[in-house]
Amino acid sequence: MDILTEDQRESLEQFMEFTRTCEDLAMHCLSIANWNLEEACDVLFINPQLRMPKTLERQKKYEANVYYFALTSFECIITFQLSLEDDSVDIILADGITRLCDDIQVDPQDIVMLVLAWHMKASTMCQFSKQELVDGFESLGIETVEQLKEKIPFMRSELEDSHKFRQIYNFAFDWSKDKGQKALPLDTALEMWKLLFAQMNWPLLDDWFQFLQEKHNKSISQDLWSQTLEFATTVDTSLSNYDPAGAWPCVIDDFVEYLTQTGKVPKA
Repeated sequence: MDILTEDQRESLEQFMEFTRTCEDLAMHCLSIANWNLEEACDVLFINPQLRMPKTLERQKKYEANVYYFALTSFECIITFQLSLEDDSVDIILADGITRLCDDIQVDPQDIVMLVLAWHMKASTMCQFSKQELVDGFESLGIETVEQLKEKIPFMRSELEDSHKFRQIYNFAFDWSKDKGQKALPLDTALEMWKLLFAQMNWPLLDDWFQFLQEKHNKSISQDLWSQTLEFATTVDTSLSNYDPAGAWPCVIDDFVEYLTQTGKVPKA
């Protein structure tokens, strides 16, 4: 390698850190751009084929078949990690999401990632498409991962808004169910309820779980999912305002009967 000036070495390190590229590729782009950092980024983003495994010695082995995909949108540059199974598929899978969580310093199981997925209108759990990421960043009014990190308190506060919480809750059903399925597997529903109801501390949650596992043990329909939130937010824990003639799903009627028969709540 040619000896670099101090300014060139600084530009090289900045380019590699920002774009997540290897040194050879960074040198190649900067040389073409006459060591102008902004123009070098343009070189990389305009020529995504430079990142393909057939160039620059598979970009130093691609770190166990994982590579970084540069995404550009509305005058911003967002860099994410993609698990590579098919060069033509622009999807961030679990490894990339874990890296994103590391960058914004949140646990992948943190409910804020559900709020982020809601902003992105993501269609499937544990993966984000390139377009979903763009839409999510636009929805949040941000341009960088650092700004996303700064938005975390705002996204948490959205859970305290009852209208937004309901939207996020309803979004979670389609987001977490398997493609092509109309219902949510019970174990998945329980995990999602545990995550969501932790925000509102529903006193009957453990009883609801026990009832479903002992008496229901079936997948959860979208109607039951939505009506569970309605029940949890409108019916008090003593069931004093529960209307048995109301339009509740049969499962919820059975739950109320279960609570009274087991003595968990007094009979009316």
